[in-house]
Amino acid sequence: MNILFIMYDQLRFDYLSCAGHPHLDTPNFDRVAEKGVRFTQAYVQSPICGASRMCYYTGRYASSHGAQWNGFPLRVGEQTMGDHLRKLGMNSWIIGKTHMKADAEGMERLGLAPDSIIGARQAECGFDNWIRDDGLWGYGPDGFYDEKRSPYNEYLKEKGYDGDNPWADYANAGVSDDQIASGWMFRNADKAANIKEEDSETPWLTQKTIEFIDQAEGPWMAHVSYIKPHWPYIVPAPYHNMFGANHVPAALRHEVERQDPHPVYGAYMGNKIASAFQRDEVRDKVIPAYMGLIKQCDDQLGCLLGHLDKTGRMADTMIVLTSDHGDYLGDHWLGEKDLFHEASVKVPLIIYDPRLEASSTRGTTCDALVESIDLAATFVDAAGGTVPEHILEGKSLLPWLWGQKPSWRSYVISEFDYSATPQAAKLGLELRDARLFMVFDGRYKMMHAEGGMRPMLFDLHEDPEEFYDLAKGSDHQNVIDKLYKNLHHWGLRLSQRVTKSDNDILAMRGRSLKRGILPFLVDGSEVPDELIEKYIGPIRQDYIKD
Repeated sequence: MNILFIMYDQLRFDYLSCAGHPHLDTPNFDRVAEKGVRFTQAYVQSPICGASRMCYYTGRYASSHGAQWNGFPLRVGEQTMGDHLRKLGMNSWIIGKTHMKADAEGMERLGLAPDSIIGARQAECGFDNWIRDDGLWGYGPDGFYDEKRSPYNEYLKEKGYDGDNPWADYANAGVSDDQIASGWMFRNADKAANIKEEDSETPWLTQKTIEFIDQAEGPWMAHVSYIKPHWPYIVPAPYHNMFGANHVPAALRHEVERQDPHPVYGAYMGNKIASAFQRDEVRDKVIPAYMGLIKQCDDQLGCLLGHLDKTGRMADTMIVLTSDHGDYLGDHWLGEKDLFHEASVKVPLIIYDPRLEASSTRGTTCDALVESIDLAATFVDAAGGTVPEHILEGKSLLPWLWGQKPSWRSYVISEFDYSATPQAAKLGLELRDARLFMVFDGRYKMMHAEGGMRPMLFDLHEDPEEFYDLAKGSDHQNVIDKLYKNLHHWGLRLSQRVTKSDNDILAMRGRSLKRGILPFLVDGSEVPDELIEKYIGPIRQDYIKD
């Protein structure tokens, strides 16, 4: 079996028609949901791009792998799903974005040449590289944001788009009075991107995926990672005007949220992106563009599904659809992601397993508490391997796909290290104190903040909109205590003993006895005769005699 692991960047869990969006029709996402299982409570382990992706790829929590912010290198030697699957005979490829930064210093220390096979895999998060493009090709006075070459920019140049950075000048910009109307400015979000639709980013990556599938020999896992619907919020025709301000929902926010907010929450409500999304005229332009980007993603998913049908690959390919985090879009007085409201930390997750064992669950939903790190374990399980539980901290979802009722977790965790942000500086925090933790048990969601601050607490049964921070009062201390016990239990997990499995350790018990290490014996009767037979018997030479 093959695995097509598709990730969309910054796609909210509720912006699909199968998840109940009132205006956005996504028939191809819905088609996969009808063929598989849609997980309704899937949470990422960090609500920031790079850290979240490293959790997906390693199957480990952010504090376990350590790459907790964009641009923090994933340390050399950290195993990823590509490494685990390769041991099982499944090749693993990247097609698109990883947001991974290589540990160049670690590679140099160990003498790993970047152009060697193992060095290249270390630099590409354990994947073999079909085409890597992280998709944010901003450029300014100090040069390009991303120092790597952009395959997409090279493609645009070959198609006749001029300039050093057609990604910015055409794919992510419109036209206003013969001037470039950059997608970096929200006022331009309602304009059509100045590019042929078939040349824009999402169709380009779809075509690269089809090229991969046509030449691939299984078994393989292809991680197809789209940059959209991540900002810049601008989309080519005809998607730019499919939706309008009349399709923009009222912002999910309440004045009570701004009354004595948690210090971290207050700092984020006051940042630049939040201030922009607190303006209705911004939301009225940006959200229709965001919806257009999702509609284009859905259409391109249809192209992929059609190709799988035509080539017969639908019958032997697992399909996974998900996102690295959501997008506030003005909800809770915020923009972007970063904190732990549902709009940010909850993601879509749809899995289609073509095998007969999954027949009973087709077209169903699963409400189990799922973590993004579960996918790495699921892929190992699906490939016929034994999940290395001493390394992978997630749990295989295969039992849910096959209609079973596995023993399951009672809470999910997410982490956010915001030490590199202006918000941490504004709060005057020590770097090590600029850390947040979420624990959610299916009803109550708590955010713990290091640095001596109080927690936040929401009851999603009584307050599904997450408006009322119950930690401001004293009536829910028992709930807070319970969630802190969960957080403490999670904090005591065994996460760094990755070179020996439990079975390895069980096999070690007593092994040294059979190799002659026999300390603390009184007379030898404490152990079987076979263990002491090398140490008893007549002497062969006597050096004690004079």
